[in-house]
Amino acid sequence: MEVRHSLGTATITGTPLRVVSLYQGASDSLAALGIRPVGMVESWTQKPIYDYLGDRLGQPRMLGMETQPDLEGIAWLQPDLIVGARYRHYEVYPLLDQIAPTVIAEDVYDFRSLLGMLAQATGRTDRARTLLDEWDARVEDFQGRIRKKLGDQWPMEVAILSFRGDHARIYYQGFARQVLDELGFLAPPAHRKESWGIKLTSQESIPAMDADAVFIFMLDDPAIQRTYEDWTSHPLWENLSAVRRNQVFQVDPVTWNMGAGIIAAHRLLDDLYDHYGLEDGVSEGCILC
Repeated sequence: MEVRHSLGTATITGTPLRVVSLYQGASDSLAALGIRPVGMVESWTQKPIYDYLGDRLGQPRMLGMETQPDLEGIAWLQPDLIVGARYRHYEVYPLLDQIAPTVIAEDVYDFRSLLGMLAQATGRTDRARTLLDEWDARVEDFQGRIRKKLGDQWPMEVAILSFRGDHARIYYQGFARQVLDELGFLAPPAHRKESWGIKLTSQESIPAMDADAVFIFMLDDPAIQRTYEDWTSHPLWENLSAVRRNQVFQVDPVTWNMGAGIIAAHRLLDDLYDHYGLEDGVSEGCILC
């Protein structure tokens, strides 16, 4: 079987049983497909595996970080499939492909195409179709309920922000933005750009964050908390539309930014049902909900 990916075509014989994951979205997607990888890279926080994935991934061998995976450790595992990401593993792809058939995702935030590629590579296309059908049903349910609740205020323009130890960020692209777009939210006109986003080092830039609603994710770190408190106590922050409307929400940085798979997408959607006080009409019996 041949599986096309962003850097070529992988020839896979039989059904892979020993799979290695080299980025977080792949680990999420493998868990969704019911596959426990024999090896994976460590999570960015909550090491070594994100809490929301629980026991879904078993006890794989840890292979370092996404940015520098342990090639010797990968080879030692004798995998029959390796999953990587173009922006992380472009340079080491030839080496990975010598170890085992390797598929490389083009867009690490496109959980739909990633799930499809992995399902094809592992012979689980039926399960992937079921998972996507369940996701589509939840999207349709949410859209109908929020449209009914907000009326003329829908669709709502929302901004995605993050605070760091010495600056703030606006995200123009990324996992959360992609999911929010699919759900029907809009980015403010000034945020509709192709780049990942922008770093803001001056509080005078706060007006650039303006939107009907704001979602903020940040790690639990004292320096980051100080930055957040400094910026959100500034008079310009109080003038933001979202602040005046009491539409500022802090969300989980893992499921809103780092997870990047269909399970994380469901968790993000769970948050939105809660934030807007909506009943979830279709999650009962859902595999991943």
